[in-house]
Amino acid sequence: MRIEEIMDAASVIPVLEVERLADAAPLARALSDGGLSVVELTLRTACALEALVEMKRAAKSLLVGMGTIRTGEDVERSRAAGADFLVSPGATPKLLAAMRAGPALPGVATASEAMAAADAGYRALKFFPAEPAGGIAFLKSLAGPLPDIRFCPTGGIGADRAADYLKLPNVPCVGGSWIATRSMIAKGDWRAITENARIARSLKPS
Repeated sequence: MRIEEIMDAASVIPVLEVERLADAAPLARALSDGGLSVVELTLRTACALEALVEMKRAAKSLLVGMGTIRTGEDVERSRAAGADFLVSPGATPKLLAAMRAGPALPGVATASEAMAAADAGYRALKFFPAEPAGGIAFLKSLAGPLPDIRFCPTGGIGADRAADYLKLPNVPCVGGSWIATRSMIAKGDWRAITENARIARSLKPS
């Protein structure tokens, strides 16, 4: 799938950190049961790549991306594990080149970074960290001069703000860790995660 299709299939993309491999399968099922079809697993833990495999096996309709991509090696390992798309917190020229082969959301925080990524062939970007970097007002200001670029804002966005971001014409989806926090995953609170997923799914305008 193209990254634009993945963004259109999403609403709020859960940003997940899985520390125990045993949590991967029930987490995937809980999110899928709540109606979500796109999630981002962060490459921050020792079992992240194995967790990606388990999540895709447990919920076959779930598109599982790998986030916190920082190097070409991260790109290769994540693709080998079966990541459906890649997400980075920032974008160096080397990383932009390494991510070009597959669906990817390079991270940007300024207009210049967005233009540099567009020059490298990207028209879909992660805006990070969204709230500290200017939030909704900043994205509104980019819609005029950069009308061909779409953003997935992530960073500091809670359930109370996600719907406002999703109303913007250049924002097809947002990222948020509130749907399944580290604490909720550690406690195995799958029911609450499913309910949060349902709420997140309902936030996207029809």
